[in-house]
Amino acid sequence: MGAESLDQLTDDVRRLTGAYQQQPLEQLLGDIADTQSRAFSLLGGHVRPDQARDLYLLAGVASGLMAKASHDLGSPSDAMTQARAAYSAADNAGHDGLRAWVRGLQALVSYWSGQLVESARYARKGAEFARQTRGTSSVWLASSEARSLAAQGDVTGAQDAIDRATEAREHATGDELDELGGLCRFGRPRQLYYSADALAWGGGPVADRTEVLAGEALDAYAHAPAPERAFGDEAGTRCALAIARVHRGEIDGAAEAVAPVLELPSSKRIHGVVTAVDQVRRAVQAVEGGPVGGELHDRLHTFSSEPLTLPQ
Repeated sequence: MGAESLDQLTDDVRRLTGAYQQQPLEQLLGDIADTQSRAFSLLGGHVRPDQARDLYLLAGVASGLMAKASHDLGSPSDAMTQARAAYSAADNAGHDGLRAWVRGLQALVSYWSGQLVESARYARKGAEFARQTRGTSSVWLASSEARSLAAQGDVTGAQDAIDRATEAREHATGDELDELGGLCRFGRPRQLYYSADALAWGGGPVADRTEVLAGEALDAYAHAPAPERAFGDEAGTRCALAIARVHRGEIDGAAEAVAPVLELPSSKRIHGVVTAVDQVRRAVQAVEGGPVGGELHDRLHTFSSEPLTLPQ
């Protein structure tokens, strides 16, 4: 295999990890699948040992992108199948950073599919590998554990995990995954979003703190470089903010927070966004919101009933 082939594959994977957070999936899925197929095809040829490690890393990331795509289409079973392929590639590469990142993906898929105990378990397993690296996956895994614990009602444990994520940020200098950027790098805006999403489960007692974190996350996203913007995570942040306001009895404020999310085109209504919007709907349903609350509930319900589907 020539060096040009490896360089081209690296450029393609780097481009896709960034584009994934910003472009509709229907524009990227074919390219991601082709990149994954190319990576494994190259591994089936004559490859030097030093090239094999890099190829397995790229094949693992491409498989991880396919796992995220399956998740975004609402198919957690397919997502886990692709994640296992990514983890096998990480094992073949002997790459702890990739192992940690894949565990982060599995924690994410489990969280949004309601498998909260599994999500926390994957986050903890990934943390074992993250400790061997300097990558931001260590921050992602602690943040993921925080919201899985909070969703189970353990707000104290969630706050401990948030604190661990903050500590991990201080020591994370980046690894090969971070160099790819995009979905492979867990930046500060995402960390703030995860913290707000976690505390949103805590209800009224932590609503003020949830709103502060969500506001900080939105401000961080607004001032972040373009490669760190992520429409799905920004939508999730707005949903956490809306839930905090619902718990404070501010239905108008909740409607204002979630309004940009409800304007997302159907091509960006990925599974996590739709589920987050439905969480806002359930929070609104649980309180007496009057006419405004009823109207907001109906708009949220309509959005949640129209998830992303790819053209046949």
